Amino acid sequence: MKKLMLGAAALALMAGGVSAEEVKLQLKWVTQAQFAGYYVAAEKGYFTDEGLDVTILPGGPDIAPEQVIAGGGADVIVDWMPAALAAREKGLGLVNIAQPFKHSGMMLTCLKETGITSPDDFKGKTLGVWFFGNEYPFLSWMSKLGIPTDGSEGGVTVLKQGFNVDPLLQKQAACISTMTYNEYWQVIDAGIKPEDLVTFKYEDEGVATLEDGLYVMQDRLADPAFKETMVKFVRAAMKGWKYAEANPDEAAMIVLDNDETGAQTELHQKRMMGEVAKLTAGSNGALDPADYERTVATLLGGGSDPVITKEPEGAYTLEITDAALQ
Repeated sequence: MKKLMLGAAALALMAGGVSAEEVKLQLKWVTQAQFAGYYVAAEKGYFTDEGLDVTILPGGPDIAPEQVIAGGGADVIVDWMPAALAAREKGLGLVNIAQPFKHSGMMLTCLKETGITSPDDFKGKTLGVWFFGNEYPFLSWMSKLGIPTDGSEGGVTVLKQGFNVDPLLQKQAACISTMTYNEYWQVIDAGIKPEDLVTFKYEDEGVATLEDGLYVMQDRLADPAFKETMVKFVRAAMKGWKYAEANPDEAAMIVLDNDETGAQTELHQKRMMGEVAKLTAGSNGALDPADYERTVATLLGGGSDPVITKEPEGAYTLEITDAALQ
């Protein structure tokens, strides 16, 4: 059952008759350790210490964070940069204000029995790919390799993969999209041994793009009060993330306490948190411009069908983290 806790700052605000600043955070996916830092910040009172009343909104297969924030349903969202930049080029003014994840957890997981040992072996195979904005890194990678994705000779057939591992288990695809902290372990838990798998991490292939950044609408950054609220939010969130890194098992249990669906298990969440900690390690929350440029270059390198067609302008700001990290 979800715990309801009031931090000392929240009690002080109530006693003084001062209302906490409300913030709605839309997650990219369901309640799980991928977002542990935010749940830890709430549980430990880091948000209330900043005078914030934060509502964490779980995502799901039918929830696109970009659409939620565009409709005014959230103040800040967790999103992958490829989806955010693609949406920005189409007119949605998303701006990255912080980047808790330093590394990418995305990879293709393949059955060794298919004979795949390198990316050259993808040709002629069926590959499972997530969509809803998650397809952009894959399409950029295939373009870099010069491999068509239309099922033509010398290309690959793309299977629009649901957010599960069934296509690999049922051998509908030679490879499927997985995250190091989630679906890969679902494959293992289904009974397939690690030695029977071949994995290709996007980061190792030089096509990794930034994941799980924090984004707001550009026009709202013109409001000094909103900017100050985001400074407080990012400061508390990063405190939560660093605590989660240092205390992964406790963080996983906090996530479980907030999972109202009861769908998550202790084993899976503890394992997930251990892997997620590897991805947030090395980040203080500030976006590294070099990582941004690498992501943009990958997305522009899409051949005749790039994810974005021009260099973005104003797609990120360091103002929030500069102030938050003082």
